[in-house]
Amino acid sequence: MYDARFKRCREAGLSVDDAITEITDQYLDGKPARRSKKNPIKASERDTAFWTSDFLAQLTPDICASNSFVLALARYFAQDVVSNRSLLLRIAALVPSAVRRAIRYSRLVMRPDSKSWREVEALADSDPDQFGALVAICRRFHIAHQDRLSLLEESRSPLARLTPLELLSYSSLYAFEYLIPTEKVLGQGAGSDNEMEDHWYAFNDILKWKLESFDCSALNLSVSDIGRSLQQHMSPFLFPSPEHSGQHLVIYPSFVKLVAAQLEYNSFMSQSIDAFCYDDSIRFKLVGNDLTIVEVDVEERQRWKRGGEKLARLHQYWYYRAVAEFSRSGMEGKVIGLPENHERNQAAVIKTLRIQLQLTEVFGLSDHLLTDSGLRVDLYQALLSMELMTAFYNAAFIEPFNRYLDETGHWCKALCLLAIEGLQDGMQNRFPITFSDRKEKIEAIRGWTVNEALPKGSLKAAEAILDFWTSDLKERAAQLRDKRHGPIPELHERPVLKMGRFLFQLPWLMAFQNNSTAALNNLRRIGGRRQETRDETQRIETRLAEQFAARGFRVVANYQPPKTDDYDPGEIDLICQRDGHLLVLEIKSTFLRSSQFDAWLHKTQTLRKAGTQVKRKVEAVTEVLKTDMTLATSLGLENDADGLKIHGWIVDTSIEHDHERFSGFLKVSLEEVLIALWDDAYYLNDPAGMFLNPPVLEAKPAEAGQEFGSLYQNGISGRDFVSVIEQETVWNATS
Repeated sequence: MYDARFKRCREAGLSVDDAITEITDQYLDGKPARRSKKNPIKASERDTAFWTSDFLAQLTPDICASNSFVLALARYFAQDVVSNRSLLLRIAALVPSAVRRAIRYSRLVMRPDSKSWREVEALADSDPDQFGALVAICRRFHIAHQDRLSLLEESRSPLARLTPLELLSYSSLYAFEYLIPTEKVLGQGAGSDNEMEDHWYAFNDILKWKLESFDCSALNLSVSDIGRSLQQHMSPFLFPSPEHSGQHLVIYPSFVKLVAAQLEYNSFMSQSIDAFCYDDSIRFKLVGNDLTIVEVDVEERQRWKRGGEKLARLHQYWYYRAVAEFSRSGMEGKVIGLPENHERNQAAVIKTLRIQLQLTEVFGLSDHLLTDSGLRVDLYQALLSMELMTAFYNAAFIEPFNRYLDETGHWCKALCLLAIEGLQDGMQNRFPITFSDRKEKIEAIRGWTVNEALPKGSLKAAEAILDFWTSDLKERAAQLRDKRHGPIPELHERPVLKMGRFLFQLPWLMAFQNNSTAALNNLRRIGGRRQETRDETQRIETRLAEQFAARGFRVVANYQPPKTDDYDPGEIDLICQRDGHLLVLEIKSTFLRSSQFDAWLHKTQTLRKAGTQVKRKVEAVTEVLKTDMTLATSLGLENDADGLKIHGWIVDTSIEHDHERFSGFLKVSLEEVLIALWDDAYYLNDPAGMFLNPPVLEAKPAEAGQEFGSLYQNGISGRDFVSVIEQETVWNATS
């Protein structure tokens, strides 16, 4: 399979090293995928074919040390179908550091019972100087992982009989005792965000554990089921009485212990296991029985930190854009909703505009989209609904709870007073978990769909909005139990939880979640296979082409270079030319990643592959321009292509691994490219101080932005635009 491909590469004139690199990249990309249309090739078959290929006898140290081959070797360690010990020993003798990297990348540290691990132990026996320390570190990780896993399983045991609803109830009680008071003390942006997010993931993992082991049919809850559950597990905290059995006093401390165990396990996995496997900026060292971290690449560590800083600045950027859009819309002087709710509603509208602008201008969304149920939802209304819910839960739950907490000094008493306040105010539900019949909820939010065409709103539109944010726990449980492939919604991505005909919400989660990330990942991670995704990707390319054209670039979109039966460079998303600088752009659209593993996977799969794609396409364009006057004319090069400078870029909607190079070609975020084209980088620097001194609505960012200079001192040119991107001027410009 691969030997024949290697032979064709050599016959085409490639050197041995280049031919091996080409074949290795094909293997990593899952090629060949099939023998015929109805005869797919299994991954295990590709593994066997690759690792028993004759061309591997020609491996050189340079090839063994290359990123592509190290990733291929990581795949070797990640499987147990094929073994080639003699080859492994030869590679280990040539470049032992490459083998050590591959062992880390393969996550073999989590598979101590595998055949591959026994091969690694044999390596350490034969060459303890090169592999002994690594094996010792892995064995220490095995013990540490088993200790934490045992603690987690032990902590789950007392809660095995609880239902998902009861676990959710205890999670909300926990949040009101431990998280909301901390949030109040620290304040947003003062270091509390990470702690809150860590708890989101812990609660999500606890819920997944429960759903995996729970009878799905029991999720069809009735009113009496809900009442009985809350009476037993929540009411005793709010309205203590001798009549209560006291079981809540046993269960709640057990739940607190489970949360602590889950947090510890998650922290170990992300900060120890993932760091060991995927963070090339550090090394673990065994000192006695303790593992310590040694920093080996300061710049790599700083790059990861800068990525987080860029995300924060982009959040500010889009907020400034939203305020400017709000001012232009004519809504600034109007009262939105009831006068007493005007400021909250206005803030919700601006936040909605921020998310909508980012989703449409960066991720290619249209004004409407389809939900899982097939209903068409208005994007703005769907986003606004979540912002209004967030505003509501802050006003009706978090703020009065904190007020009562200050008065009473105890979280249970504060929750009691909050619940009583709700009962006195028209029997409103102000309990730590809220629920409503789905039909009633649809009717309740119909008012959010009112517009000039629908002065009374639309039940269908309200239903579509609700579906957009709803996670059906029965379906989620079935997916987990059946081990079906596909993304499963996190709590914060679809925070409306469906059990039977009832919808549940956790007030603390609704109040503090990041609606921008929730909306984006709802669409791009969970909904990555929606029918509309292809249209959105095309829209990204079309809109970017329009922005380049508006800046004086000549643009050709979706160009297919000549191809043969043996070679296809692939369609080129965009080719843009101005002033003798030609850009070959490969555009990638994805979701926001939350872990080091996700970012590493994006780097080693999507971006690595994109680098090889850009390489082929730049080579193809360089050759085609010598003979194809049609393309040259379209790009404004009909008279003079001499001295043309060709730049290949990977333009990605994600910020991870920005300004790194793949196959020698720059990876840059789409938002950076757009900001450079729009020349409004000053919004990245909080020019009006909106994020320093609230209230934010007093600032006039549109006017404030005009006080600051351009990225281009003498107007934009092809050379200056390329320089702005390559020198990261967008991020370094001062306001």
